[in-house]
Amino acid sequence: MSSLDTTLVALADPTRRAVIDLLRKKPRRAGELAELLSTTRPAMSRHLRLLRKTGLVSESEPDHDARVRLYRLERAPFSELRGWLEHVEAFWDTQLSAFKAHAERDRRARR
Repeated sequence: MSSLDTTLVALADPTRRAVIDLLRKKPRRAGELAELLSTTRPAMSRHLRLLRKTGLVSESEPDHDARVRLYRLERAPFSELRGWLEHVEAFWDTQLSAFKAHAERDRRARR
């Protein structure tokens, strides 16, 4: 499975998308994420494990407390996803432009 595929699979889950939305604002602890999303800590741990495995999220320890793990977004998988979406969007822009040109030609021909 490609990294784009694993990114899309990870983002298919609404809880993981909600985690991504929360982490966009600032790095957070797993317990804080679980509380904000009204989920159990074990469930959040599973979501974070998958997000780390896909590279969407990384974890770090703050200097002041090695017991704490902070989770933050990683840019690379989102850049790859954005690139793919731009290719799809370009395809549809081309298709819609061609359809518009065809419709306008057809309309002028009927006059």
